[in-house]
Amino acid sequence: MNTILFLCTGNYFRSRFAEELFNHRVANTRIGWQARSRALAIERLIGVSDQMSPFAVSGLAERGFVAKTVERLPQQCAHEDFATMHHAVALNEPEHRPLMLERFPNWADRIEYWQVCDADVVPTSIALAAIDQQIEALLRRFGSDSR
Repeated sequence: MNTILFLCTGNYFRSRFAEELFNHRVANTRIGWQARSRALAIERLIGVSDQMSPFAVSGLAERGFVAKTVERLPQQCAHEDFATMHHAVALNEPEHRPLMLERFPNWADRIEYWQVCDADVVPTSIALAAIDQQIEALLRRFGSDSR
């Protein structure tokens, strides 16, 4: 089984939604991939009491899926996460490339970067729709039509 790693700042909203959506979309395919997600700067996740963003949970529900990892706390990325993944995506290049260069410089140029802004920049529906579109394109590249 190949592993894709989705990365965002706090592993609360964007990367968690991407992980869940990817895993739901590939569940009944022969694609041979599974997603995980991690935070690049979990210490910036201040004032959050939920394990997973309610916006991510409702975005999944709107797409007909139930979040399976809703009880899991956000998790910080570690070097081991890169050693065990086959592909990685950071959800917003301007935000995450500097964190990658600071914390995981050997991996900064070896991952894919998307352009999905966080909820403080764009409405959550726009961010979730962008992630959904990017995952569909990613799945086509991986050789599976997930619908």
